[in-house]
Amino acid sequence: MANPKEKTPMCLVNELARFNKIQPEYNLLSEQGPAHSKIFSVRLTLGDQHWEAEGTSIKKAQHSAAASALSETTLPKPTVRTPRSTGRNPVDGSTHSMELNALCLKLGKKPIFKPIDPYPGMRPPNYNYNVRAPGPYQRSMQQYYYPFPPVGPIIYHMELSIGSQQFIGKGRTWQQAKHDAAAKALKVLQKEPMLQQLPVMNGEPEEENLNKSEISQVFEIALKRNLPVNFEILKEEGPPHMKSFVVRVAVGEFVGEGEGKSKKIAKKLAAAAVLLELKRLPHIPSVEKKLPRIKKKTKSIIKLQTSPEYGQGMNPISRLAQIQQAKKEKEPEYSMVTERGLPRRREFVIQVTVCGQTAEGLGPSKKVAKRNAAEKMLELLGYKVPQPQPPKPALKSDEKAPVKKPCDGRKVTFFEPGSAEEAPVGSKEDDFRLPYLSHQQLPAGILPMVPEVAQAVGVCQGSQVKDYNRAVPNPGKATITATIANELLYAGTSLTAVTILKNKNNLTQVPHGPLTRPSEQLSYLASVQGLQVEYKDFPKNNKNEFVSLINCSSQLPLISHGIGKDIESCHDM
Repeated sequence: MANPKEKTPMCLVNELARFNKIQPEYNLLSEQGPAHSKIFSVRLTLGDQHWEAEGTSIKKAQHSAAASALSETTLPKPTVRTPRSTGRNPVDGSTHSMELNALCLKLGKKPIFKPIDPYPGMRPPNYNYNVRAPGPYQRSMQQYYYPFPPVGPIIYHMELSIGSQQFIGKGRTWQQAKHDAAAKALKVLQKEPMLQQLPVMNGEPEEENLNKSEISQVFEIALKRNLPVNFEILKEEGPPHMKSFVVRVAVGEFVGEGEGKSKKIAKKLAAAAVLLELKRLPHIPSVEKKLPRIKKKTKSIIKLQTSPEYGQGMNPISRLAQIQQAKKEKEPEYSMVTERGLPRRREFVIQVTVCGQTAEGLGPSKKVAKRNAAEKMLELLGYKVPQPQPPKPALKSDEKAPVKKPCDGRKVTFFEPGSAEEAPVGSKEDDFRLPYLSHQQLPAGILPMVPEVAQAVGVCQGSQVKDYNRAVPNPGKATITATIANELLYAGTSLTAVTILKNKNNLTQVPHGPLTRPSEQLSYLASVQGLQVEYKDFPKNNKNEFVSLINCSSQLPLISHGIGKDIESCHDM
């Protein structure tokens, strides 16, 4: 309800039932609908009459039934009591005395209330109104001994003085008499145009200075008249808990003094004393000051957003959008064309359209593909795209020779890629481990084919170990293998592999379409490069899962494992 004090329909039905000496009864008939939107049906019974209503809650249904009963019932209704006048404004709840105080504050006047004796001359001047007999005679004294003959209800009177005007209010209490006097004063003061007749001092009406302190007004007037203001403490006396200060203020040639219990009070009284003299000065005509014209500095370099060099270090997506905004053309539109590959090796193709021109970007995520599409569109529109910088090498080529410490006689030897031939010939085991002392790091999940691993898996035994030891890896073949692997991972097809098969006149091994499964891609790579791939499968958890080991006879040999619910997923992993 808008008014919280307004009575609800159920409250009014209770009053109606109480007036007719009957008991209201609410019965829940049904409950329908799902849990988040139920509908309740309630029946209200008053004597022999019944009403039914529905609602989204039991309380709302009860109120609806009660509202229907109030409008349709034939029972006699109780009389409505008129609200008692409290002297308050029904809109905001403020009393007439509060409104009068606010008006008098604007006018700079003080309302003075004075109670008037309702029965003058009937009581002696020194009569004690609290006369009571002590002990058990108190009740008898109150019943039989009156200070004056009994009269009707007392009407209190209150006198209100505002300046030279007086108003008298009446009421059953002193408070009601005060409100009545304030209401009469408001009717008179609001009709007279007193607010328009306020004096103007130093260019400002007095009404505007009511909320300003005397010190602020002194500084404002002094600022307008270019007068210096100086506060000075003349005297400080009295004990520490009851100090007394005397402050003098000088505004130009005008001087005022004030005394108070604190420096702040004394300063305020001194400002009030000098303010009376400052307000008597003649009014200064106001002059409108013209604001100085500020010249904008012209930029020495104007970089056009449409120039080919604009925004080379920016994100290409933001750069393309800003270029289109500078041209006042439609912003670029991006749309995803395809999404392919396995869940962990997704490949997205995003297309961007600008003024009828389209470009596509490829990447492992939508963000990267969108960025690549924006770069291609910038190249298509004729804007310069920064060239990708080569990655930094993992190891520095120019390494300083180790510095020998005089106190340390140990020798430290550093191995670099390609230095295996220069290394001294040692034992077979050291010669076997030599390739793994380089900077090359294997991916996670792939183990180097050291003798321990080879013996555990059951491969590379006997003469094969010697072949691995003595074989020198061919960097050209390794680069071609890596190129084919990257092409198969990201595109499913490899032009390099097709070229190799064409040179070998072996086109029967070329797949008819892109390969999506990693196991098929690895088999294709092995057939092109002449590698051997071997799988070993082990059941796990009562054949609910499988573990597969893969051995690839590459240089260097690689071994990895995969876990899955079936053998095919293990091979793909």
